[in-house]
Amino acid sequence: MTKRILTSLATLILAGCICVPLKVAAEPADVDKAVEILGASVAFDTVEGRGKVPAYAEYLAGVLIAGGFAAEDVAVEPFGETAALMAHYAGRSSATPIILNAHMDVVEADPADWVRDPFRMETDGTYFYGRGVLDNKYGLTMLVTTLMRLKREGFVPEHDIILVLTGDEETAQVTAAELAPRFKGARMLLNADAGGGTLGEDGTPLYYSLQAGEKTYADFEVVITNPGGHSSRPTGSNAIVDMSHALARVAAYAFPPQTSELTQAYFRETAKQTPGALGGAMARFAEDKDDAEAVAILSAEPEYIGQVRTTCVATQIEGGHAQNALPQRVAANINCRIFPGVPPRTVQAKLQELVGDAGMVTFPLEFPQSETSPLDAELMAAVRKAVDTHVPGLPIIPSMSAGTTDSLLFRGQGIPSYGVSGVFMKPSDDYAHGLNERVPVDSIPGALEHWHVLLTELAG
Repeated sequence: MTKRILTSLATLILAGCICVPLKVAAEPADVDKAVEILGASVAFDTVEGRGKVPAYAEYLAGVLIAGGFAAEDVAVEPFGETAALMAHYAGRSSATPIILNAHMDVVEADPADWVRDPFRMETDGTYFYGRGVLDNKYGLTMLVTTLMRLKREGFVPEHDIILVLTGDEETAQVTAAELAPRFKGARMLLNADAGGGTLGEDGTPLYYSLQAGEKTYADFEVVITNPGGHSSRPTGSNAIVDMSHALARVAAYAFPPQTSELTQAYFRETAKQTPGALGGAMARFAEDKDDAEAVAILSAEPEYIGQVRTTCVATQIEGGHAQNALPQRVAANINCRIFPGVPPRTVQAKLQELVGDAGMVTFPLEFPQSETSPLDAELMAAVRKAVDTHVPGLPIIPSMSAGTTDSLLFRGQGIPSYGVSGVFMKPSDDYAHGLNERVPVDSIPGALEHWHVLLTELAG
């Protein structure tokens, strides 16, 4: 984290916000088109292994071409069973393009667990529901709709704009890893999969988060083996039981609290917008990461625990080979989101200590790490104007994502990357990756105007 970010904070975080959003200028036809694209997008069940991403990419390519893009400026590139889509919006200069990023894939959703069909967008008038309706087909839809609006308006950017939609962000991120080096030297990347406005439970706008960094993703495999035997002759050792004890120890362990200049700034400023004990805990933690009470309060909140420390949770398990036999092998996946600066191998060593001699912890695939992106002055001025279309003077707070986005791969190529979503919503409405995922219906006009202002300011 550079001093540049903290210097920028002094001028970027503004006090005294107006707490009623402005009426935004998005045309009704654009809102209708966005709803149409979002609904069609949800219907493509772009879950890993189903092979639906290429078909979805072709649908989006058709939408872009019908919306004013030349066919030769839109390309769908296959990557195994998935795909990527790239669309080129020519400007006066191609030397330092602006990259727009979102992802087309979604996580699994079992219809039996949902109230509604997860792969058919429905609405109750307040929310749109469906898998990916927020993560990340919402942001993708806002980008596509905004680019078509710019084409219709005859906008000629100073810098080329390149839309890059990846096909496996939720899994291996092979598409982003392959594509990112091609754009080395780009001016910046704007990601629709992070950042955005936070509303209080009463709907009052509190602040806008701009993602400038993220934690390191890591999957560790734990394997416990045993000679096994007949289930009628139980021994003193059982691989399933041993694994349950090992996972319980991992679950009970809390990695030490950590801060960075980015997270300190985030909590210090967010505290001013957060009432009660939670806001007090934020303020105290920003000054003292060893304040045990503050750490406990923040760690109890899913929204903030990832900002406090490295986290590791068991996400998958498989084991046993017959109903009437003692298990010979049990394997579990432990997913970790590692605080920047902590070597993943250090986390592996701690997990091995917790698991003990009964099992082996391995690190099958190392994901890249990246530095925090500096806060570009032109970017921040454009974000300021975009946020002001929602709420004039709303505080803008740079933040670190607890999860991982494609920005990580582009940052790794030296491309400054920022999460600047246009959605404004309550934390309690965030069901991404969960049951009954939803997004507020009335968020769409503001998100469209947000992206329109942001792109015309930055590229124009």
